[in-house]
Amino acid sequence: MRKTIFTSAVLGAAVLLAGSLVTIPLASADTLPDEKQCKKAAKTADNVIKGWCVAITRRKGNCLACHGVTTKARWPETLPPGGNMGPPLVAMKQRFPDKAKLRAQIYDATVANPQSVMPPFGKHKLLSEKEIDLIIEWLQTI
Repeated sequence: MRKTIFTSAVLGAAVLLAGSLVTIPLASADTLPDEKQCKKAAKTADNVIKGWCVAITRRKGNCLACHGVTTKARWPETLPPGGNMGPPLVAMKQRFPDKAKLRAQIYDATVANPQSVMPPFGKHKLLSEKEIDLIIEWLQTI
């Protein structure tokens, strides 16, 4: 009798553990990758995640240095909160329904505002054309 209860308990624990391992990818699907995870995801991720990764990578867009970001997905614990020097990145699709205007802002913000402190990412080739397009894909989702 005791052996049956012990075997059942071990089997139950094993099933529970296996079930939790199976659900790990599903639980993380609503979590944005951090910078380290972006390096691995760059080859397989969709354009929205690739755009997020360009935006958060300190050697690329580094948008979080100046902008606060509101997303529907869970914020990675290893990322600091966004900055407050630039305007918050919220409701971007409503604020920039024309992707060309958003692209122009990222490419060279000093065209619209000569006093802007935002780096001219495209003009100074800090980001490639493709990387700017990826950031726009991500921004259009928030």
